Formats: sequence, structure tokens, C-alpha cells
Amino acid sequence: MQFQHTRSDRALLVANKLMLVLFTLIILIPLFYILLASFLDPNVLLRKGLNLSTSDWTLEGYRRIFQNDAIVRGFFNAFLYSGVFALVTVVTSILAAYPLAIDGFKGKKFFMVFFLITMFFNGGLIPTYLVIRDLGMLNTIWAIVLPGAVSVFNIILARTYFKAIPKELFEAARIDGASDLHIFFKIVVPLAKPIILVLALYAFVAQWNSYFDAMIYLEDPAMHPLQLVLRSILIQNEVQPGMISDQLAMAELKKVSEMIKYSSIIISSLPLLIMYPFFQKYFEKGAMVGSIK
Repeated sequence: MQFQHTRSDRALLVANKLMLVLFTLIILIPLFYILLASFLDPNVLLRKGLNLSTSDWTLEGYRRIFQNDAIVRGFFNAFLYSGVFALVTVVTSILAAYPLAIDGFKGKKFFMVFFLITMFFNGGLIPTYLVIRDLGMLNTIWAIVLPGAVSVFNIILARTYFKAIPKELFEAARIDGASDLHIFFKIVVPLAKPIILVLALYAFVAQWNSYFDAMIYLEDPAMHPLQLVLRSILIQNEVQPGMISDQLAMAELKKVSEMIKYSSIIISSLPLLIMYPFFQKYFEKGAMVGSIK
């Protein structure tokens, strides 16, 4: 028997589809503009606007980016920081979430309240900076990775996912003599692949888009991630040495700066755009199971 939609249901479905189309256009139009503008000469873009004629296209912005050591080094630094941050975040999150999901774990409520308090209160920027300085982590990768590695939101998400795993699996394993470590690594971790990948994606994206911690804790320009390098280009309108010659006039400087802006946005967005299709099937399952209780 086929379900028949009422007139109000059909109107609601049409309205939802129109809203989805509108949201999609709001997202895609700026992306399309930036993508096309990255291949156009700024003078052509200013004079003609977006132009699909390949005769006006140029790869000069991308060429200058890949010739600049600061951007290339920042790109690899960003990958390193984001990868290590995702790894540390996933490990700490699942190790904290698993005991909190076990029935009978003494002190579970205390630890949950303790974790939740940290979501609303923190020490602030200056005390955090002093702690990191006293621990000798300034100008090291650990100043970027460790302060935000423990995410209470991720712990709650993983805890909810673990609680959805049938308890019969744990009981059967304990009857067979399995220890908690054996159950965790042989049963829980393989079953938790969706939520683990979701947490890794959350952490990677968060660190990839972050520049503030690097700006505060990293003094060596050679350690700056891509986001901090792009900040000087996109916000301060500065071009790194080596992208232009000293003989160029100020107008040419501005032209090159505009060209590099669009190309830099595309290059910095590509890793996330490439990663998401591979994580999508796990993202849908892990996020829904971990967030609904």
C-alpha cells in the first residue's frame, strides 16, 4: 500500500526542497566565484567580471604560490598539525568515553560533571599561555596539539555511541574470559570505526581552519601553518617575499596580491573537499548514532 501525502505534506515537501536548493546555491555560488576568479587576471575580473573565456585565464596565481617556500612549508605544517591533533583527539576521546559508557563504573557521574564544567569555564588566554610557557611547549608542535586535544563534546558523542553497542557482546566476551582491554581493542574499537572517523574528521577540520593558537604560541615563521601564512595575505593584504620582484609597482603588487588570494583559498580548501567524500558514509552513521539517545 502506497502512502498518500496530504496537500499540506506536499506543500511542506516542496518548501523543504526549495530551501535546500536555496542553501545549496548560497554555498555553491561563492565557491564557483572564487574558483573561477583564481584563474582570471585581476584586471580582467575587474573589467569584465567572471569570464568563461579560456583566453583570459591564467595560472600565474598558482605558479607564484607553489614557488613560495612559506606557503609550501605552511601547507605541510598544517597537514602535520592537523593529523597529529586528530590522532591525539581521537585517542583521548575514546579512552575517556569507554569507561563512562560502562554500567557500574564508580565515579562516572563525578567525571561527567567535571568534564561538563570545562565546557563552560576555562582558564583564559593569559593563564593558558603561562602554563604552556612554563611547560616549555612554546614554539613547538605540542603547543598547537595538546591544549585543545581533549574535547568534551567528542567524549559525549563517543560515549553515546558506545552505550548503543549491545551489552550482550560484552557479557559474552567476559564469559569467555576477556579482560576490559581485550574487549576494548577487539570488540569496541572495530565496531566504533564510524564514530572514530567522525571524530577524526571533526578534529582535522577544526585544526586545519585554526590559526589563532599558532599566532600566539609559534614565534618561528618556519613553523607557521598554512592558515597563518594565508592570514597575512587575506587579512593584512601582504604578499610574502619571493612572490614579486622589487621592481614591480604598487599597482602590480595589489594585482598579484588579489590573484594570490583566490588561489590560496582554493588550495587551502582542497584537502577538506577531497577528504569528505571518503568519510561521508561513516559520517552519516557515526554522527547520527552518536548524537541520538
